Amino acid sequence: MFKIGDYNNLKIDRSTSVGLYLTDGEGNDVLLPNKYVKSSFTIGDEICVFVYKDYEQRWVATTLTPWFKINEFSSLRVRSVTEQGAFVECGLEKDLFVPHREQSIKMKEGFRYVVYVYEDTQTNRLVASSKINKYVNNELLDIAAGDEVDLLIYETTPLGFNAIINQRYKGLIYHNEIFDEVKVGNKLKGYIKNIREDHTIDISLQAKGIKRLEEGAAFILSYLQTHEGILKLSDKSDPEKISALLKMSKKNFKKSIGILYKQKLIRILEDHIELV
Repeated sequence: MFKIGDYNNLKIDRSTSVGLYLTDGEGNDVLLPNKYVKSSFTIGDEICVFVYKDYEQRWVATTLTPWFKINEFSSLRVRSVTEQGAFVECGLEKDLFVPHREQSIKMKEGFRYVVYVYEDTQTNRLVASSKINKYVNNELLDIAAGDEVDLLIYETTPLGFNAIINQRYKGLIYHNEIFDEVKVGNKLKGYIKNIREDHTIDISLQAKGIKRLEEGAAFILSYLQTHEGILKLSDKSDPEKISALLKMSKKNFKKSIGILYKQKLIRILEDHIELV
């Protein structure tokens, strides 16, 4: 059977006036409408298509690349709000429905929200929910401190930003460890900083330990090479100036320039750093 809300590798079975019929080889057919048919397609070809249900709940295939997949989180914009719920743009002709009961806060037209897409067992149609905590679970973790992970920022709190980790878990990035602009809906690379006994997870946007320092040293060296060999900062500069220019803490800045100094790549002067 087809995977609804996901990509399927299907074989072109036959051509009709309305499009190509694709088969999964198990007796199940789905229409690829003419507007998605490429001139290079021929009978017998196996192609990758996204499968969903149209407004009349009929199976349909498309070569479009939607902005979501089933059982995953995405940041999507509300196109309209009705008495039944909200409809979010998703990269398909048919918008995704978010029932009122599945909205963590009342959605507004034109605003963007992080949602989880799933198949409603009662209606067998794709719907979305912004109640993120229902769909993340930190009980069985297959990540460890130091791992690089994919993040989707979904909520701001007094402590920092909550993020979805690898489409499965929930973690927190503290405000005082963020040195660049972060917004809800951002997709970022991050690192697992700490996993507590209760399975809450602390995330960092910078690599841990020596790897982070090596990355910082490489960034500073690149900056110098593209700015005539001069960086108008020193180990005595204010932390705010360092953060504004290099997006790193003063502590990591000093350790990073220490690496470059030991390698005899820079000179550290009273009010600036320069390439040797």
